[in-house]
Amino acid sequence: MNKYNYIFAGAGLSSLMTVYEMIQSGLFLHQKILLIDADCKKTNDRTWSFWEKKYGEWDDIVSHKYETAFFKNKNFNRKLDLQPYHYKTVCGIDFYTKVFDAIRQNPNIEFLNASIHKVEEYNEGVQVITNIGNFHAEKVFNSIYNPTIVASQTQFPLVQQHFIGWFIQTTEAVFTPETATFMDFSVNQKGNTRFMYVLPTSETEALIEYTLFSPILLKKEEYETEIENYIQGLGISTYQIIEKEAGNIPMTCYPFWKHNTKNILHIGSAGGWTKASTGFTFKNTIQKSKAVVRFVQTQSDFRKFHKKDKFWWYDLLLIDILFYRNEIGSSIFSAMFKKSKAALIYKFLDEETTFWEDLKVIWQCPKRPFLKAVFCRIFANKSL
Repeated sequence: MNKYNYIFAGAGLSSLMTVYEMIQSGLFLHQKILLIDADCKKTNDRTWSFWEKKYGEWDDIVSHKYETAFFKNKNFNRKLDLQPYHYKTVCGIDFYTKVFDAIRQNPNIEFLNASIHKVEEYNEGVQVITNIGNFHAEKVFNSIYNPTIVASQTQFPLVQQHFIGWFIQTTEAVFTPETATFMDFSVNQKGNTRFMYVLPTSETEALIEYTLFSPILLKKEEYETEIENYIQGLGISTYQIIEKEAGNIPMTCYPFWKHNTKNILHIGSAGGWTKASTGFTFKNTIQKSKAVVRFVQTQSDFRKFHKKDKFWWYDLLLIDILFYRNEIGSSIFSAMFKKSKAALIYKFLDEETTFWEDLKVIWQCPKRPFLKAVFCRIFANKSL
């Protein structure tokens, strides 16, 4: 029998980060661990960005970092001083290479290139059924996101962060490599929450991404037309597309932890690890993976691994507003960034602020939509 202590169903960011934390802890050397995924993780398929104070454990693979960033809309343009934070970027291929290099140095950890059909629990553990055989474990970490779980209910709305990005190279120096464009809401909103996101890596190279926070996806052509228009608006006439990336990140406060069992823990997007109000994943995954490794050292029942705090409620209210009043997203984020210090906003989004610091951020936002959302949730016991 193919028996393991731990199996990771899916080998995306959350699984690889958790395995890496297990390796770093040095406490799992005698545990048999298996990762299963249909993708061998050998391509540069995505870019992760996150903010962090000064130096961090992933700095050796950070491809670029920024100390300042622009926030824009049609009415104002603000350059944000991010100190004491840096805004950092990690390329997918660099992350995969680092983690798999660590895995290869640990013979107790295996990777299997296979398609997963089903994960099911039985009396003696968990069985993972794949196209090339069945594998058994005492515990399984499942990172395979099932969109029908959220789609089949209405209590917790789903807003999707969907985007297409182009890595371009220009013939002339047009970018400022020290400054990112965090959000540019000057683009036509078309009844949604739409913005451009720009990460320059040199004076002639940048990632330009067209991003929406909305319930409905667009056709590929619409994203790319908007990117072309934006590039022209920057005064760029000649450029080359080096790479493209695309993604769709679920933003929801759905309580994924209710699907955990004694021996199956849902992680990543499947476990609600994405920060619901922003769609950021890398920093949240660092924190969650460390928490998982600490948890399994003392606990055996995965049903006890979940957290619901004040920040979950803040996110819930914003998602309610973005779902039902998607056209006012620009005004909410603009109000937040117009006067507040970037460091305070980042601290708030990292869920490290005190209640009084929370109020400093929240008080900048339009009050009526949030008051209505609070009323609907608390008094009417429903969303907007």
